[in-house]
Amino acid sequence: HRNLFPAGRLDKDTTGLMIITDDGEFAHNILSPKKHISKTYRVTVRSSVSKEQTEQLENGVLIDGRETLPAEVAVLEKTDARSVLQIKIFEGRNRQIRKMCEAADLTVKRLSRVSIGNLKLDGLPVGKWRALEQNEVDYLYNATKERK
Repeated sequence: HRNLFPAGRLDKDTTGLMIITDDGEFAHNILSPKKHISKTYRVTVRSSVSKEQTEQLENGVLIDGRETLPAEVAVLEKTDARSVLQIKIFEGRNRQIRKMCEAADLTVKRLSRVSIGNLKLDGLPVGKWRALEQNEVDYLYNATKERK
């Protein structure tokens, strides 16, 4: 009987990719900003996003008394009523994407983590799971090795 560890969490209003492992150190390393493992989210917000707002998210915002690391932001869709963004971050603070959007005066309507590093959801239905392939495990272990 082994303990299982989540490599990150999703709040009750967020869907998306989770990695569950029996290696606690490995789970911790996936989350560590020092390892530079990206987490990519698809974010639907309730307004038309401005260039200034995307730049604010990219450059970092103050949440919980600390500046976020720079993020990569792409606008996937944009209307007067809503925008769909792809936001890639390299840390995993509590409710980080929601708090970043709030700091940029954006209201999150829908949020899903679509990838961790090069692992992608690729159409896996909500609530379903699959075992990682050996090349995916190898990628994650190599990506989380000590950096010099």
